[in-house]
Amino acid sequence: MDSGPKNPFLADSSYGVAHGRSDQQDNVPWRGPEGPTEVLDGSADVQYSWLGPCHFGHLTSGRYADGKRVLWSNGRENIAKLDYDTLDVLADHEIVGGPGRTPASDLQDNLKGLDEKEGMEAIEHAIELSMKYMAGLDGVYALLDCDHTLFLGRTDHAVAYVEMDPSDRASEIVERDRWYKPDHIPGAFVGMNMTFDGHLVMSTDHGWIVVLSRDFSTYHALQVWGGAEEAAAYNQTMADVGRVGYGWMRTSICVDDDNGIYVSSNDHHHKLRWTGAELTDDTAHGCWSMPYRNGGGTGSGTTPSLMGFGPDEDKFVVFGDGDSVVNITIAWREDIPEDWQQLPNAPDRRIAGIGPANMGDPDLATIQTEQSITTSGYGAMTVNNEPATIPEGFPGQGVRMLCFMLPHKPEYTPHGMHKYAWNPVTREFSEAWVNHDISSPNSVPFVAEESGLVYTCGVRDGKFTIEGADWESGESAFHYVLGGSRFNTIGAGVTVDDDGRLLFGSMYGKTRINRGPGRR
Repeated sequence: MDSGPKNPFLADSSYGVAHGRSDQQDNVPWRGPEGPTEVLDGSADVQYSWLGPCHFGHLTSGRYADGKRVLWSNGRENIAKLDYDTLDVLADHEIVGGPGRTPASDLQDNLKGLDEKEGMEAIEHAIELSMKYMAGLDGVYALLDCDHTLFLGRTDHAVAYVEMDPSDRASEIVERDRWYKPDHIPGAFVGMNMTFDGHLVMSTDHGWIVVLSRDFSTYHALQVWGGAEEAAAYNQTMADVGRVGYGWMRTSICVDDDNGIYVSSNDHHHKLRWTGAELTDDTAHGCWSMPYRNGGGTGSGTTPSLMGFGPDEDKFVVFGDGDSVVNITIAWREDIPEDWQQLPNAPDRRIAGIGPANMGDPDLATIQTEQSITTSGYGAMTVNNEPATIPEGFPGQGVRMLCFMLPHKPEYTPHGMHKYAWNPVTREFSEAWVNHDISSPNSVPFVAEESGLVYTCGVRDGKFTIEGADWESGESAFHYVLGGSRFNTIGAGVTVDDDGRLLFGSMYGKTRINRGPGRR
């Protein structure tokens, strides 16, 4: 099958925007590491760079005049630029108006506590760190354009960072300018992507979509169907019960090469379009809005991705729904085939498949995911983010924290990966495989298509690992043992860089494993 089209206005690399490309599939067409299993704890083959709190994402630049690249990384306290080959910090910019800098010794003590504390002491330590660094976190979704400009969305504004000397990849980072959203657009910015004519696309947690020129001179804005009063009431309810980050619209955006824009609100999925002159939800431009299953009430927690690109391929948008047992849901993103019959368990005829991600247990009561559905070819896979056990009396809104901060504790380590696939001949979306053994507690998995492998951050025997599984069968192919909590992705993705090596963000830094492609 064809891979997603390359957006010419993103950085000329494999990872110019969160989830890789504008289609948000989380894959590359080339090879990645293929094993064998090794213990790499303390190995010279593991590069690590201390950066500061919440450096989850990274963006790879195009090549500079000297033929080399850099990595841009945005965290809670600073923006950093790293040498692509060595992970050495080339420039570090403290965020203007940010919280200031946490000493490296404090960060190391924090990780030591996560690794060594047990029981309620460990939980209390994890809650303290979550509240200090994760609560109110903004600017998580970002992108790097073809001109080496980093864009991200703060709570009430977009911001652009550039290099003081554009010809020097080690040049100091400076804030170019900010664009504050007007008062009639409520909510905090959440998602970010790029149209194929070079405009920023941003979303707010109240369901507004903003198309903004990269020089911040013009914008267009539209609220998706069902917003306004419903969004305000829902967001207030979530705030009242302490569900931080559970906005009416809480995930990022995917964009197709015809500038179709796909985004989920609390119980509907929407397609809008940027025409080059206006942002529209008019059906005459191929736009639509459809309900999806939302039995749990808090909606989709996954950034949608696109499936199918070739002229003869079926074309879908893929996302996890809001049922208590999340379903991998695929929906026709263009015209629905005339002979298509509405599925009996689907709330809308546009839905082409509903795959319950129950990890092979049809009696499972609850399983949700906050990770984007990893997509490659006609396959779509999700992971188990539910802790193995929950302490008695533990508040429901804090359960996910156990898998994000303490997944290496055996009592909380979840296991399970579940893949579904579309069959274009039978036109059915059915289970491809379940892996009950691999743990992927919080990472977004990533596929190297030529290797036929999917990678994720896992846990084995209390240590963080990188897991490689066969994309077609689900069987474990190999794993690397890394060590303690500094390797915990805490919701970030494991990616395959432009040279086929694994690269990922974590709580306080960036890690690369210097194991390139090789036959198993």
